Amino acid sequence: MQNHSPTGFYSFFDSGTIGKAAEPARILVVDDDEIQLRLLITILEQHGYEVERASDGAGAKERVAARQPDIILLDVMLPDTDGFQLTRELKSKVETAGIPIIIITARAERDARIQGLESGAEDFLTKPVDHVELAVRVRNLLNLKLFHDLLRHNNRILERQVDEKTEQVRQQCIETVLTLMRAAEYRDETTGRHVNRISHYAVTLAERVGMNRDFREQIFYASPMHDIGKLGIPDHILLKPAPLTENEWQIMKTHTTLGREILSGSNSPFLAMGAQIAMSHHEFWDGSGYPQGLRGEEIPLAARIMTLCDVYDALRSKRPYKMQLSHADAVATITRGDQRIRPDQFDPELLDAFLSSEHHFAQVYGEIGQRSVGH
Repeated sequence: MQNHSPTGFYSFFDSGTIGKAAEPARILVVDDDEIQLRLLITILEQHGYEVERASDGAGAKERVAARQPDIILLDVMLPDTDGFQLTRELKSKVETAGIPIIIITARAERDARIQGLESGAEDFLTKPVDHVELAVRVRNLLNLKLFHDLLRHNNRILERQVDEKTEQVRQQCIETVLTLMRAAEYRDETTGRHVNRISHYAVTLAERVGMNRDFREQIFYASPMHDIGKLGIPDHILLKPAPLTENEWQIMKTHTTLGREILSGSNSPFLAMGAQIAMSHHEFWDGSGYPQGLRGEEIPLAARIMTLCDVYDALRSKRPYKMQLSHADAVATITRGDQRIRPDQFDPELLDAFLSSEHHFAQVYGEIGQRSVGH
């Protein structure tokens, strides 16, 4: 993935869209340790960011109220509060919930990481902070905020244009989806082919179980956004060519809630369904999935469709840590199970629909093996 300077952050898309193309990203650093504070400010300013500082929770809230930052670096131990509590306060308010927060602490235990993520923080760094890792985490979360700001901006446009023709609004929604997909593909060159195939698989299953034209169109554009939350996962975890550690796996699983945050709050039916899919496409019919452990029809239908499509395509695809399977072997794995996959993880009706249309899955994989979405 190419690196983008912070001053070009808001010009990643058309600069007229967000209206901040000439401004560097603003970062608020909150820490009562003057040495640590100066160190972080120096690192961030070297990367071209505009940095503000605060030494306690009250000062941080004043800074945020006066001028919202694009991201907050927050120490856990503060004189008047702790970083976890301050994170919960900021995330509980509509006006500040969208600000990404990186918690910084000397505690490296798994429980501290989980507590930070559960409080609503998007990321976690352990002291002493690695300069390169800090720059990468900040860059990734700024990209994540950009996508969220883009969606909020498009939502405001949709509200103002509520009386315009339905087709015009529909095309704007689709363009937003395609823009997000191009951003995801930009980070991982295999993503485009995967999400394009997913769209066709999902429509096939939706049609087999009798869903109407509107549902089929929505899932065609919504299903590629299932992993959009991975834009907020650090590169060293997302692109790791080996099995993840337990701590890394816990962070990886947050891509479901991150995806829902990116896509939620929209009037677009494509993005609304995309938020459902992003949140629940790792839930299983038998209740053994994540992040909520939903069971059966508690899982939205679009997400249940996505689960089966995603598993099939993952089995067919080569990864650094696994070989790809043939179509026949992938179907056998889904229907008979293996060490990780069991048939009772899938909606029985959808599993029957898959078996009656598996030839189409093979055809789609063969035809879209080299093409990528938007190309």
